[in-house]
Amino acid sequence: MALHPEVAAYRAARAAAGTPPLYAQTLSEARAADLAAIRAGGGAVEPVTEVRDERIPGPAGELPLRVYRPAGSGPLPTLLYFFGGGWTLGSIDTADGICRRLANAVPCQVITVGYRLAPEHPFPAAVHDCHAAASWVARHADRLGVDPTRLAVGGDSAGGNLAAAVTLLSRTDGPPLAAQLLVYPNTDQSGEPAGDDDPALFNRRSIVWYRTHYLADPAHARDPLASPLLADDLSGLPPALVITAELDPLHTEGQRYAERLRDAGVSTRLEHYPGMIHGFFAMPGTFTDGRRAQGSAAAFLRDRFGLAAGPGEAAEADGPGGVEELAGPAEPVATPGPGDG
Repeated sequence: MALHPEVAAYRAARAAAGTPPLYAQTLSEARAADLAAIRAGGGAVEPVTEVRDERIPGPAGELPLRVYRPAGSGPLPTLLYFFGGGWTLGSIDTADGICRRLANAVPCQVITVGYRLAPEHPFPAAVHDCHAAASWVARHADRLGVDPTRLAVGGDSAGGNLAAAVTLLSRTDGPPLAAQLLVYPNTDQSGEPAGDDDPALFNRRSIVWYRTHYLADPAHARDPLASPLLADDLSGLPPALVITAELDPLHTEGQRYAERLRDAGVSTRLEHYPGMIHGFFAMPGTFTDGRRAQGSAAAFLRDRFGLAAGPGEAAEADGPGGVEELAGPAEPVATPGPGDG
């Protein structure tokens, strides 16, 4: 496994600065550092036609939502996006850049959810918050300007885990979902974490730190809402795009989840980014492949929402770097292939 040159430069800069890993900090320090790192790597903040905050009823009190609406009138296809951060860090603000760019690039309305964090609120609080938000958005589609027939869920890292869990709940309890976008998702918390202990990058110690905060009872690791890969049946779930990174210790479980979805008859696309690390999707200002992956996510959603291709889609697909792909049984999305660029 070779570091992408941009990753090598990023790692060297962190090592030179003596930046401590998040798991070596207090919770409050780690939460502030996580937000600062994402803002530093996120690139320019894109303007969106409308951004507004809402508060909705949740399972244990009010939940904050932030709504990003691009130009356009009437009901819009909508992505409900769950931020990453190991169920312990992150907030609506850490997902701001991703939500703005996807809202413009698809274009679609994007709504992000301020679910409760661990360890103050361990599993399954975040799952039930996210599913409650999806149900509320569907029920209030008219007020929010949502097309309920084109409602998708997505997220990165822990957010990808939550999106996958929400699809499992929605299969029986609703609402109907048109797609799922899973960016380097945690899908199996039952085994020993993979990877090494490189303190400059997300590593197996990171996984243990987050998992310990989230799963107050280790037996919960076997629950499919915590580990979607362990679900007995994945059939009937919405079409999926799964994005993984070669140097991410979560990449194997992400790939295995994509393969299980495909084997269950779910239209699934897996994009694997060689030389990339966990977190690259949220840092398009630092990593070219972050921009490419966001472009692929937008193309996937555009396809699932039945929208015309955007004017910049072809140019984005021709960027540098290789992407290894696994197309599902139906409706693969045309995005860059191995060796492009």
